Amino acid sequence: MTDSHQPPRMPRVIRVPAQALSPRRLSPLRILLIAIGAIALCAGAWGLWKWQSLHSGMPRLPEVSELWQAQREAAIEFIDAEGKTLAVRGPRYGRAITVTELPKHVSQAFIAAEDKRFYEHDGADEAAIARAALSNAAAGETVSGASTITQQVVKNLVLDSRQTMQRKAQEITLARQLEKRMTKDEILSLYLNRIYFGAGLYGIDAASRFYFGKPPAELQIHEAALLAALPKAPSKLNLRDNLEGAKSRQLYVLKEMESERYISRQEAAAAREAPINIIAAPRYDPQLGYALDIAAERLKTLLPRVPGDAVVQLTIDPKIQQKTQTLLSERMTKDGKAVAASQVSALILDRNGAVVALTGGVDYAASPFNRVTQSRRQPGSSFKPFVYALALEDGYSPYDVFNDRPISIGKWQPVNYSGEYHGPMTLSEALARSTNTVAAELGNETNPERIAALAKRFGIASEMKPFPSIALGSQEVSLWELVRAYGVFQSGGYRMEPYLIARVTDSRGQVYFEHPVSERERVYPEDLAAEMNAMMMRVITASFGTGGRARIPNWTVAGKTGTSQESRDAWFVGFTAAYIGGVWVGNDDDSPMRRVTGGGLPAELWADIMKVAHEGKKPEALFGANRAVVLDPAAEQRITFYRGMAQAFAAASGGSRSASRGGPVQQTE
Repeated sequence: MTDSHQPPRMPRVIRVPAQALSPRRLSPLRILLIAIGAIALCAGAWGLWKWQSLHSGMPRLPEVSELWQAQREAAIEFIDAEGKTLAVRGPRYGRAITVTELPKHVSQAFIAAEDKRFYEHDGADEAAIARAALSNAAAGETVSGASTITQQVVKNLVLDSRQTMQRKAQEITLARQLEKRMTKDEILSLYLNRIYFGAGLYGIDAASRFYFGKPPAELQIHEAALLAALPKAPSKLNLRDNLEGAKSRQLYVLKEMESERYISRQEAAAAREAPINIIAAPRYDPQLGYALDIAAERLKTLLPRVPGDAVVQLTIDPKIQQKTQTLLSERMTKDGKAVAASQVSALILDRNGAVVALTGGVDYAASPFNRVTQSRRQPGSSFKPFVYALALEDGYSPYDVFNDRPISIGKWQPVNYSGEYHGPMTLSEALARSTNTVAAELGNETNPERIAALAKRFGIASEMKPFPSIALGSQEVSLWELVRAYGVFQSGGYRMEPYLIARVTDSRGQVYFEHPVSERERVYPEDLAAEMNAMMMRVITASFGTGGRARIPNWTVAGKTGTSQESRDAWFVGFTAAYIGGVWVGNDDDSPMRRVTGGGLPAELWADIMKVAHEGKKPEALFGANRAVVLDPAAEQRITFYRGMAQAFAAASGGSRSASRGGPVQQTE
């Protein structure tokens, strides 16, 4: 039989048990594991989202150099040439120090008080965070913090002080970043220099000097522990207001220092018993405000960006400044009311233009208006040297003879302060006598416009209108400008540039500005400056000179008096080989004084303050002092002739020597 005759095969049927077709049941353990995994996944996702949200908007960690300037309030410390503090405006930051400059117990006091594991953690201390969390949870409020010193640096210099989870998270992250950029000692140094100690004090140097009168390198253990107690509550624990509270915290710091074996038991016991000597708060002369205002304004022009912790070295000599102010105040209190004078200002420069002393008024607290730089008044005859200086440039000689007589220049009729005339006299005598008629005639011949130009060349910055009366000082100027311009005579013809700021640094010692040593510009011939000085010496030495009260023992003085109409302003400006100075006396409301002239009270005050400035200095010859103006025979003959003619005229007219009072007059001295 063939296969084709076999019956077909039926498909094989596989039977599956009924229980195998039902869904498989998960065990309780597996369900639990899956649930835990899902929860963990969700928690991770939430954690990632939360981490990102906490760090959203986190600021960039500044460069290390920027951290020293970050979050500073504007402050200026003014110091003298020896580095002694004259005054502080704004917070006081002190000088920058490093940990290596300090005794070990100083930095150890702060570590014991604030961050015992400072040299062990990476910027954040998880163990401390855990302990703080447990303490706070148990108390139901925040009773313990866990910020490391690095975190405090970040919080103070980079972040704000809000108590939020976001700020704390960012603080920890940035602290760890900072630890990768700086060494531990560098971070600790930054902390000690920028931490707030209360009372406007930032940095351990400022606190140490303010409370103990010493640099931090000289702090004893008990003093270091007391300062380390302050950052916890700087305003509350002010050492002058709450010494007992600070002392209580100090005992804790000493205990921790002993526990960490930074100090021995004996050292801790001695520190607990050591007396605490807090010095009196430093007192700064309020009258320095006039100079400080000028310096603050000058600082803005010197630097495009003033550092937040600027240390400005001034040229002021504290001894001369203080004595000058005292002398002026005492004299004005004694004599000011009697002569109806309420204000005084004074300026002293050394031969290089450095401001040695500056007094802008009687009382800065009552009136900060600076009468040296801000006030512009008529200088009267103290302006005449510029008229004579131009005349010498034009070829006139100190021996040329002019006739002191009534004159008219257009409708203007200048008269002498005394109302009298002395007839023929040399230009040298006319300047010493402060003869108005000769100065007015000389000014008219040399041209008022050219007088204004010469004054500007010498350093007068105020606008000057070329009226004929400019020769008698009718154009308003400041004392600063006038003293500056007289510097041309003292130096032998070089323009002076007065300056008050010698150097600008920050608390770390970085130099931002140093007054340049530069060649002064010649603006007047040397030989003519010598002749001018010899003429102005006669203002003081001649029997008929108006400035006799400005004499200084053993020193040659040259200068000029000045009085405006009705004694509204009285001046004396003069110089020796060492200093140039000026004094102004008057009233802010421009009211007249009682016949105060520049040769009276101002000259006396000038001599008083200049005697102080010259104390201990070896006398030097003034430039041009060897050119004593002696009347030559030809000039003497001319004067004799002219005076004879004047006397004959006076006799023929009834003997009167007074000027006619008709028409406008200019009566200044």
